[in-house]
Amino acid sequence: MKNLDLKYLNLLHMRYGNIRKASEAVINLSALLNLPKGTEHFLSDIHGEYESFTHILKNGSGVIKSKIDMVFEGTLPDSERKSLATLIYYPEEKLELVKNSMESLSELDEWYMLTLHRLIEVCKVSASKYTRAEVRKALPEGFDYIIDELLHTQDYEIDKNEYYKQIVSTIIRIGRADAFIIAMAELIQRLAIARLHIIGDIYDRGPGAPVIMDTLMRHHSVDIQWGNHDIEWLGASIGSRACIANVIRLSSRYDNMNTIEGDYGISIRPLAVFAMETYADDDCSVFIPRHLEVNEYSKHDEKLISKIHKAVTVIQFKLEGEIIKRHPEYKMDDRLLLDKIDYETGIIKINGKEYELTDKNFPTVDPKDPYRLSDAEREVMDRLRAAFMSSERLKTHMRFMCDRGSLYNKYNSNLMFHGSIPMTEDGKFEKVRLFGKPLSGKALFDEIDLRVRNGFKTKDGTKEHTEAEDLMWYLWCGAKSPLFGKDRIATFESYFIADKELHKENKNPYYKLVAKRETAVMILKEFGLRPADSHIINGHVPVEIRKGQSPIRAGGKLFVIDGGLSKGYQPKTGIAGYTLLYNSHGLILVSHEPFESKEKAVREEIDIHSKTVVLERAGKRKMVADTDRGADIKDRIEELETLLAAYRSGTLKPKP
Repeated sequence: MKNLDLKYLNLLHMRYGNIRKASEAVINLSALLNLPKGTEHFLSDIHGEYESFTHILKNGSGVIKSKIDMVFEGTLPDSERKSLATLIYYPEEKLELVKNSMESLSELDEWYMLTLHRLIEVCKVSASKYTRAEVRKALPEGFDYIIDELLHTQDYEIDKNEYYKQIVSTIIRIGRADAFIIAMAELIQRLAIARLHIIGDIYDRGPGAPVIMDTLMRHHSVDIQWGNHDIEWLGASIGSRACIANVIRLSSRYDNMNTIEGDYGISIRPLAVFAMETYADDDCSVFIPRHLEVNEYSKHDEKLISKIHKAVTVIQFKLEGEIIKRHPEYKMDDRLLLDKIDYETGIIKINGKEYELTDKNFPTVDPKDPYRLSDAEREVMDRLRAAFMSSERLKTHMRFMCDRGSLYNKYNSNLMFHGSIPMTEDGKFEKVRLFGKPLSGKALFDEIDLRVRNGFKTKDGTKEHTEAEDLMWYLWCGAKSPLFGKDRIATFESYFIADKELHKENKNPYYKLVAKRETAVMILKEFGLRPADSHIINGHVPVEIRKGQSPIRAGGKLFVIDGGLSKGYQPKTGIAGYTLLYNSHGLILVSHEPFESKEKAVREEIDIHSKTVVLERAGKRKMVADTDRGADIKDRIEELETLLAAYRSGTLKPKP
């Protein structure tokens, strides 16, 4: 019998006051252990690609299509199964097309009747991994009673057949078929995936990060492992000027200012006015944005964005210089390059070698004090900082990012983190001196995680807040940051020096070493997981299929699932992203082709073309009992059985 403190038993007694209630709970929990494990869905490096992300989320990386095939493969042709899948993914849009194609109301009513029955059958299969109580919690308000009744009908219940037919007929007759179909589609989507894991980098490059965050906030079960781009936005939200400058620089570089201005309501007008005045006669050719849709923008817009891009980049280098000087422990003096420039000749000296700059116009840089912001630059940054910190939508998203996020996560024998663990060339965890002490491995991760959370809550203007701002910036691009994972960030060189050798950023030894099974095993042990049945799941570094790289490494102990969901990476990777599924039968890797558009998916019933590879098949089907949740349930059962024993022995008196 579990040795429980009498005070804790009394707390249980308050909730389960007698033998009947405690017994019911034990019976229900014991039954729950024998349900199949729910499906987990892993995505990484979304980078604002809202349409692709949404479609993958809606189809569960093929889970919903597999449910449809399970029910109808022998009875429905492929075209009708595709049509049903599209309806489940995009019910409102598909309904509109269907209704416009019908010639009569009777034909539409017949389609409604057939479709409702098909949706009910798919929903039954999707609900089979859950208890009836769990399904009830997921039911959409307004249709909860009806759906509950329909889901639990059986073919042999002849006496109730007319009852169920009447329910469906009435839904159609009173004009509620559309609403019911939408509710059923959303329920199927929800039941298909038990848990969603985002392995970092929701932000930057693509235009839809705020909408993705809204979607995640509505999701029933999600966790996030912070990526370096996420932490950069987290830093910007608490007022880090260096993070703000990086956010604006990347947004202007990828022609994505609408995320800042349109979605978050942050005006960059002070920066635009400053840039137009300061760089009026500068063509800023080095700073022309990427992915600019020329047909949508005038040359004036292109020039303005280029000037904003240059202005904020120069400001960024100055702000970063201040942080680097403030924190010698960051060991980033090699990033102090403004003081290495001869501003008269436009020559920079790096490691004893001279290079001619591609852009030699620095009107705001004082050669005698190159890291000092001009009065105008400081005023601009003060106004931008106030705007970032007062954006309510940004605050809401970043609070959610902090609450649901972490530097790493252990869940059902999988260790998830975005980037890397700093390692030495000889295969040991590197000691990184931060916060006044050397830290490595799990201790480094735990300390950073704690500091980020505490820093997010500190009061602006305090020393603790400034420290938190600087930490966020370091995590974004620091040489020993687990989220960055490279020896340097060569932003200056990529803009101002033509020699591409200087653009190289060398990866931490982790990326080479973790391909070995023994390294992956060492990491899993460090984080308290059993290597025999555990895995590491990473994002951050795109898997370049065209170069023969594989997402499966370390003898199947490591999966890298950044396959290029961001359009900017797809020419390099050769695909449009990886996702991972972990269901009761095992682990499945899914690779995706580029997603064209929602409109085409609905109109032509085209799903993302995906390929699946079974990575690891469970010898015995995994049940809830085999999961982390199962371990918690077993603990609760043992506690309740101790409570029952206390009732029976007279240690506690049951309530009537």
